[in-house]
Amino acid sequence: MAEKEYTYQDVAEHNTKKDLFMVIHDKIYDTTKFVDEHPGGEEVMLDVGGQDATEAFEDVGHSDEARETLETLLVGSLKRQPGDPEPKASQPSLSPSANTSTAGLGTALYAAVFIGGLAAYGTYQYMQAQKEAQN
Repeated sequence: MAEKEYTYQDVAEHNTKKDLFMVIHDKIYDTTKFVDEHPGGEEVMLDVGGQDATEAFEDVGHSDEARETLETLLVGSLKRQPGDPEPKASQPSLSPSANTSTAGLGTALYAAVFIGGLAAYGTYQYMQAQKEAQN
């Protein structure tokens, strides 16, 4: 069976609680049956109903289970036409991206503490040796 194609105009016509479509990553989902079960409440779904909900869906950081549930609601794909908005976000990776902008700071801090500890230990040993030499 061929996958049905919908335009943004087709999707926009399905924007009520009793008839709710949304676009996520250029795929069309009929979320009507799920709107009452959505853990975030029906309001969040109705806010993006009938339009591209990709950014809202990804910003929340849905679980793998939520993504599996979403796949059961798939009804078709988006047929892009001239003048349609560009995709909101790309397909996410399964693992979050690492924030490496401050990774070197943590290593430098540990190194400074370690070297400081060595210096303090060396000073302590030197002071003890001087004290014993005086006795």
